[in-house]
Amino acid sequence: MKKIFLLATPLLLLFISCQKTDYETVVKDDDFRSTISSGNFVELSNGYTYYELANDNKEKTLVFIHGFSVPSYIWDETFNAAKNKGFRVIRLDLFGRGYSDNPNTDYTDGLFANQVIELLNHLEINKATFLGLSNGGRVISKLAYLKPNLVEKLIYVSASSFYNSSNTSDKNVSKKEIQDFIITNYPTISKGQLNDFKYPENYPNWEGRYEELLKYKGFARALISTRKNHVNLNKENLLITEIDLPVYTVWGDSDSAVVYNDFKENLNKVLPNRFEYFVPKSGHLPNIENKENFENYLFNTVLKEIK
Repeated sequence: MKKIFLLATPLLLLFISCQKTDYETVVKDDDFRSTISSGNFVELSNGYTYYELANDNKEKTLVFIHGFSVPSYIWDETFNAAKNKGFRVIRLDLFGRGYSDNPNTDYTDGLFANQVIELLNHLEINKATFLGLSNGGRVISKLAYLKPNLVEKLIYVSASSFYNSSNTSDKNVSKKEIQDFIITNYPTISKGQLNDFKYPENYPNWEGRYEELLKYKGFARALISTRKNHVNLNKENLLITEIDLPVYTVWGDSDSAVVYNDFKENLNKVLPNRFEYFVPKSGHLPNIENKENFENYLFNTVLKEIK
């Protein structure tokens, strides 16, 4: 009996641990949406999308696209700074993230790009400058490929758009994969967000906000599916160069999440005419970690001529 007890103890502890969490217990339904006091919801073809909109300046429109897992709050500082400068600003939670729906579908670059396009069509916006952070860079590349006339400028921030991603044949996400991901990753994934900073000690409470995301049913599946649906975007990026869209790439000088030297050669091939800037003393989130330097470059260089 003693051996049985010893073998069972880790399983029992795991069971107890899981019972103490509220991982993926919240469904994003009408009742859920009624509890959200900020922003707006619109029902698009793949589900409800949460977005925020401020100002009515049709000549100065900025659309902020977040990255792989952290939703639109990742843009808090720059969004508010742009709003205060009079830009019409829009940010949204991509499907599977934040307050937007977690549809049971493949989470492709096309899904996200069309979500943004549909939202702008709903808002009757015909032209905008797009800022894509990290995985959001993939989204704005795809969007520019699908609707180039919608683009004023493309601003890539710590973008992961330029890796030579291999196409995975199996796009399905099994229940076992989801369960394994939750058990293996959820206990530490929030703390791991600190790795996006060069100086994580300056952000002691950063993981707390992310912890809320783990309550939403379908989050793990969305992350797994997104990763499985990463494909090479050279075709999209080469078209951006061919039609001569204005492109800016901005990087933290100490980014360990998206490592510039890993794709620099490909980046030079697909976007040779880009304007490029490195934000000092920052990791993967230069818009937060060196806010002053990032915003000085954004507003006084990149957006200076937008009247």
